[in-house]
Amino acid sequence: MDFNPIILSIPIYFALIGIELLIQAIKRYRIYRLNDAITNISCGITQQVSGIFFKVLSVAAYQWVYENFSLFEIAPTWYNLILLFILVDFFYYWAHRKSHEINLFWGGHVVHHQSEDYNFSVALRQGSFQIVWTFFFYFPLAILGFDTINFVLMSGLVTVYQFWIHTETIGKLGPVEWIFNTPSHHRVHHGRNPKYIDKNHAGVFIIWDKMFGTFQEEEERPTYGITKQTASWNPVWVNLQHYIEMAKGLKQIKGFKNKMKYVFYPPGWLPKEMGGQLPIPEVDPEHDRKYDKKTSASFSLYVLLQYIIVLGGTAAFLFTANTFDLWEQIIAVSLIILGVTGAGVILEEKKYSFALEVIRVLITPVVVVFVLLPSVSPLIQYLIMGYGLISFAALIFIKKSNQTIKQATT
Repeated sequence: MDFNPIILSIPIYFALIGIELLIQAIKRYRIYRLNDAITNISCGITQQVSGIFFKVLSVAAYQWVYENFSLFEIAPTWYNLILLFILVDFFYYWAHRKSHEINLFWGGHVVHHQSEDYNFSVALRQGSFQIVWTFFFYFPLAILGFDTINFVLMSGLVTVYQFWIHTETIGKLGPVEWIFNTPSHHRVHHGRNPKYIDKNHAGVFIIWDKMFGTFQEEEERPTYGITKQTASWNPVWVNLQHYIEMAKGLKQIKGFKNKMKYVFYPPGWLPKEMGGQLPIPEVDPEHDRKYDKKTSASFSLYVLLQYIIVLGGTAAFLFTANTFDLWEQIIAVSLIILGVTGAGVILEEKKYSFALEVIRVLITPVVVVFVLLPSVSPLIQYLIMGYGLISFAALIFIKKSNQTIKQATT
């Protein structure tokens, strides 16, 4: 396994989520909703496993620029690594800012802002396509002469830093707020209040926002989410929704020039004949309601137990991905995405969710045993196959029980 600070920090991430859950139990106020938190983590899983392919392209592109255009060879001394960390954060600010200011780029980043809660699980909610629109922002570092390995390391550390700022359990931090990005600053960034939109783009150092005019102090408590509610727990759909809406918009807009403006101007831009730039809607805390479609308690428990298994399988895959060939990686990633998608559509009570889950629990063990792990011990193979049969039986039992309850109450 390559040294990746993000993957190595996974146990810390879940430990901090556990601490927030403990705070929720002690203080008896709601920080987490099962459906929202699972969707957040599902988006993170989808981004990490699909990133195995996207990151290869982005890292290869950085290496190509470094090999062909670097002006210097900067030695990895401790002070040069500190300088690189600061510069990575500087270019992160611009990549992040433009991800808000360009409609096409926003499609890769909007996923991170869709949650209407604000807790550590939101930090894991990342768009799978964001890297496509941001990797080239860092090419100046390759041209300066910072090698690829140290760039990837510092970039990972900048990402890891940002996990702890996704919480409402930490208030303002005094002088720390002058220089560093903090939970208070980042709560503003996730707010959909008009005054908070497109503010505080910093990763580590809030000084970039103060220097370039995008800083906003936290005042009233933010209302989280995006201006148009996503209303889905499906991690695949939430990654595609913006682009599907863009495709519809492009069909309606006339003229090549206007189409290009729609793609590269800020989100919400429309030609004058279609009404012009859409206004940012005001927040109405009394009437605005979070999307919170729920399934039965039995299916929720089923999803939670299945999800723990999928998490374990995902972690095992991420730590050993380099031991699989390309086709095995594609198969494994597909099974993982199918697993988290199945959880989402069950929580939404989609009509096809039961059939999809039956297919998943029957196919996954077979593929794992005979394609991905054919050389594991027979005992483990029996356990994997047994998991599939038990899951199938549980699905049938829960569905019949729910049908009986519905008939008894109607």
